[in-house]
Amino acid sequence: MPHRQKLSKIELVEKHQVRRAAEVEHERAVALYDLLEENYFAPNGDFVGPYALYIRLEDTRLIFDVRKEDESPLVQVPLPLKTFQSIVKDYFLICESYFAAIKKSTPSQIEAIDMGRRGLHNEGSELLRERLGGKIDVDFDTARRLFTLICVLHIRG
Repeated sequence: MPHRQKLSKIELVEKHQVRRAAEVEHERAVALYDLLEENYFAPNGDFVGPYALYIRLEDTRLIFDVRKEDESPLVQVPLPLKTFQSIVKDYFLICESYFAAIKKSTPSQIEAIDMGRRGLHNEGSELLRERLGGKIDVDFDTARRLFTLICVLHIRG
């Protein structure tokens, strides 16, 4: 049933309303849309999707709260935030450089920064897949979009 091993709902659960830059909100919206259009998400166990996923930060952990479509709980997967702090920080820095470059740099400079940005994003995605290993199986594209959402959750406003 691989076609059923997917997400049908995704929410970022935040304790406080956060105002984010338009670029960040756009990236969040695109990641959510793309995830719902196409993803592979398979929690370990005898579970059959589709699934609802609630992602939140709780103390020093990132929580993947996986539920059935009817909202009944299935499994919660906690990951240590410390694992992602360095790569998220580096990703934010390169994104700032990228958005600044768009305003004043040459196309080749923008492309070079964007290649670095994509490389770091890929690195974060692989780290997420590794940390979810044995708990939730995701494909690379799903991990990329989930990493985008993890970055969005790190923004405090």
